[in-house]
Amino acid sequence: MDRLYLFVLTFWVFGFHMKAQNSNQNNAYEEMVESVYFDFDKHFISTPQEASILKFMQGIDSTRIMSIEIFGYCDDRGKDDYNIILSNKRAKEVQELLIKNGVTQKIIVTIEGKGRVLIDDDIVENLPAARSKNRRVDLLVLIKPEPNPELDIPGVYTQIKKDLKVGDRIYLENVLFDRGSSNLSIAGKKELDRIVKEMLKFKNYHFEIQGHVCCTPSYHKEAVDRATRKRELSKNRAETVYKYLTLKKIPKNRLTFKGMGNAYPLGKTPTLDRRVELVITQK
Repeated sequence: MDRLYLFVLTFWVFGFHMKAQNSNQNNAYEEMVESVYFDFDKHFISTPQEASILKFMQGIDSTRIMSIEIFGYCDDRGKDDYNIILSNKRAKEVQELLIKNGVTQKIIVTIEGKGRVLIDDDIVENLPAARSKNRRVDLLVLIKPEPNPELDIPGVYTQIKKDLKVGDRIYLENVLFDRGSSNLSIAGKKELDRIVKEMLKFKNYHFEIQGHVCCTPSYHKEAVDRATRKRELSKNRAETVYKYLTLKKIPKNRLTFKGMGNAYPLGKTPTLDRRVELVITQK
C-alpha cells in the first residue's frame, strides 16, 4: 500500500512539474492580436479589411512566428447553427487570405467559428455598436520575443544616484510582468529589494510609480487585469510596486502611483513595455 501511495505521489509531482514547466515556456512567447470586423450577415473580406490584415502581418518578423490561431464570431441575432456556419466562413476567409499572401499552412494551428457572442441588451448602452464589434475574426499570432535591447534613452536610468533631476526616470529592469498580470515575479522582488536600498540611501528623492502595458488595440488605452477582469492593469502594476516598497519601509509620503496604459511605449519590445518606472517628482 505504501509503495502504491509513493508511486502515485511521485507521478503527481512529476506531472505538476511538467505542467509548470510548460506554463513557463508559454510565457516566453508574445501574443499579438488583430481583429477584423464584418458587416451584418457577411463573410467576404473587403479591400479595407484585407489591407488591415496584411499591414498587421507585415509588421511581424515572419521568422519569429510560432503559430497562428483564427477565431470567427457573430452577433447575437439568428439561430445558433447558422451563426456557427457564418463564423466558420469568416475564419476561413482570413485563413485563405493569409495563405494567398505567403503564410505557411502548417503554422495556422486553429481555424474555428465560435458562433454568436451573447450580450445583455438590458445593460449595454449602445446595442448596435456592441453587436458590430462581435461580428469579427480575431487573428492571434504567437511569436518568439526579441532579446531585450540595451536601453539608451536620455533621462532614463537603471539605478538611483545623486545628481538626478526632477523628471528623470528609473527603469526597473527586472520588474516585467506576464501578459495580463500585475503579480511580481521572484526576479521582480529582487530588483525592488535593490531599489529599496538605493531609496534609503538617497532620501531626498520622491517618486511617482508609473505602470505600463503593451499590445492592446488602439481603441483601448488600458488593458484587462486577468485577476480582477477590469481594465486597470497598468494601475494595478504600479500599485503592486507601491505596496511592496511601502512594505519595505519606504515612507508613503515619498511615493505616489499611476497607471499610464499603453500611451508611452519604449519602442523596443512588447516585453519591455509591460513595465513599471519610477519618475522623480521632487528632490
